[in-house]
Amino acid sequence: MTPQQYVQDKAAASGSSFYYAFLFLPPRKRAAITAFYAFCREVDDVVDEIEDTGVAAQTLHWWRLEVAGSFAGNAQHPVMKALMPLTAEHGINEQHLQQVIDGCDMDLRQTRYLDFAGLKTYCHLVAGVVGEVAARIFGQSQDETTEYAHSLGLAFQLTNIIRDVGEDAMRGRIYLPIDELQRFGVTANDLLKRRDSAAFQALMKFQCDRALDIYEQALSRLPATDWRAQKPGLMMASIYRTLLIEIENAKFPVLTQRVALTPVRKMWLAWKMQALGRF
Repeated sequence: MTPQQYVQDKAAASGSSFYYAFLFLPPRKRAAITAFYAFCREVDDVVDEIEDTGVAAQTLHWWRLEVAGSFAGNAQHPVMKALMPLTAEHGINEQHLQQVIDGCDMDLRQTRYLDFAGLKTYCHLVAGVVGEVAARIFGQSQDETTEYAHSLGLAFQLTNIIRDVGEDAMRGRIYLPIDELQRFGVTANDLLKRRDSAAFQALMKFQCDRALDIYEQALSRLPATDWRAQKPGLMMASIYRTLLIEIENAKFPVLTQRVALTPVRKMWLAWKMQALGRF
């Protein structure tokens, strides 16, 4: 299997909404974003799939060395072999990849966040940096587009957190800020035991409203000159924002089930943005 086939299979197997946006890109951009996304999946899987935290930490350390070695001209892993020939032309540097690993490392060391400021730091590493790299690959001509990408990455990650409250609780993880749980009268034990309540519904409505506001902030920061180039990110925004609204309309059943859009609907939302330029 070639490195290119490896990353293609990795991206496709994830079933992620991101994959649908990749399909509309020209070949070299599609190759770059697919390889970068495969890298993100590899390091994220270290946290999700390796139960022994010591082994997971060692594996992330191996990835740090692999990234450093790859930028020194000695890529070993098929993901890095697929990505490295495309980094220079798309402005991807070693720090970008190391920051993504930093975010995964936070998942090994931290299962609670005291406030939104702390959560934003985590979201920046695992999603904001990813958004920045994606925006570079898609093509940007204005510095402001990086701020748009950071905000959009934050909105994506908050959507993931809302969607996965129950699944994360089963792993002993709570990403909702502790001070906000206290404000709404929801305890960590309520989430770990997956107990729904009027207080939980109010908490989740607050989380949803904030995420929707951040989507609007992100879109307002995208310069008009970069709108066309950033359509793949806007496709993802359409899919993720629609998912968030679906979760809200279903009255936040996220403690006991995972709300998802069908592949056909994701493809429709992506096509509508590509062809019509609207959500």
